[in-house]
Amino acid sequence: MEQQPINLEEIVPQLADEGTWIGRCMVSKKQAYKGIAGPHVVLVKKAKVYDLSQYFSTTSQLLNTKAPVQALRQLKNLPELGNLEEILKNSLYFHQKQESPYFIAPNDIQSIKACGVTFIKSLLERVIEEKAKGDAQTAHAIRKSIYDSLGNDLSKVVAGSPETEKLKKDFQAKGIWSQYLEVGIGKDAEVFTKAQPLSAIGFGAQIGVLESSKWNNPEPEIVLAVTAKGYIVGATLGNDVNLRDYEGRSALLLGEAKDQNGSCAIGPLFRLFDETFTLEDVKNCEVELSMQGTDGFTSKGANKMREISRSPEDLVAQVVGDNHQYPDGIVLFLGTMFAPSEDRVKEGEGFTHKVGDQVKISTQHLGTLINWVNTCDKIPKWEFGIGSLLDFLLKRS
Repeated sequence: MEQQPINLEEIVPQLADEGTWIGRCMVSKKQAYKGIAGPHVVLVKKAKVYDLSQYFSTTSQLLNTKAPVQALRQLKNLPELGNLEEILKNSLYFHQKQESPYFIAPNDIQSIKACGVTFIKSLLERVIEEKAKGDAQTAHAIRKSIYDSLGNDLSKVVAGSPETEKLKKDFQAKGIWSQYLEVGIGKDAEVFTKAQPLSAIGFGAQIGVLESSKWNNPEPEIVLAVTAKGYIVGATLGNDVNLRDYEGRSALLLGEAKDQNGSCAIGPLFRLFDETFTLEDVKNCEVELSMQGTDGFTSKGANKMREISRSPEDLVAQVVGDNHQYPDGIVLFLGTMFAPSEDRVKEGEGFTHKVGDQVKISTQHLGTLINWVNTCDKIPKWEFGIGSLLDFLLKRS
């Protein structure tokens, strides 16, 4: 399979000359801490990758440390694992050499949660999936009615307000009220478990879609790093891969639509909040997606985070609080406004992935996450879980 050329300088801005970047590398025995091969927590600084294993066993532990940025700045003489560019290149699945370090998803034992229907485009597409049932004229009528009522920017709609309660009654009268409108403009956000701890794949790996799925798509998103106490301490990029035909058949198939082998990509690294990067940067960023198939098909789109319907703080507060605790913290997908809809094969059939598609998700402050599409049964199986991590850490101790 011929692969598209990659500019590695786009992956991490300025090759991490500034900012506080952490993640995980899979490290072989010859370079591993105490000679035990496995996942190592790393710091990336000035184009070098340093091993943090002496101080932190997991990124969850590091993120839940009081003042993690200050804690990292106090560490001296860290072992160097290699050059950032070389390790990024070795992380591409078709270049990978197991004896050299390569990046994996930066999260580990944190719960992986995701928010849905936080942008008008995703809201619209979900309602059309549910109500139009493939009828183009019905879809057009639904689209016009929602845009006429809500506009094209959900950030201007105060979810759960008296005004949206009135809109709810108007939509009900028109027969187009939907479970998706409920979570889009109602008081409670849609939050679901995207994947299991340690199951996410990282930069350069293959994402998976079910071979039986005939309608699926990438979902480019910002992913927040959140502590056990609910503090947002950093961010990264994610691909909330979605099987639209499964979810369109029934909302009760959300688990099948969202959680499959390789269906959750996160990376390349966490960028922690410091004097160079803040939550305000997250709120103002634009997340871009470009997709290129081996058949020559291309698609592009963007998420403008300022158009999100609920603030990141509000979404986190709906997940972590007095009613539900996450002692290892969470990573939280914030939702997408981009769902490719161009006809790819036949007119009227819209977009779906093909094996070999290259998916690039990027933003100025967080770099670029690149993955390639294959079917779930053809990519590496998920075999390193909580039990494997405990065994690995016991051997190191």
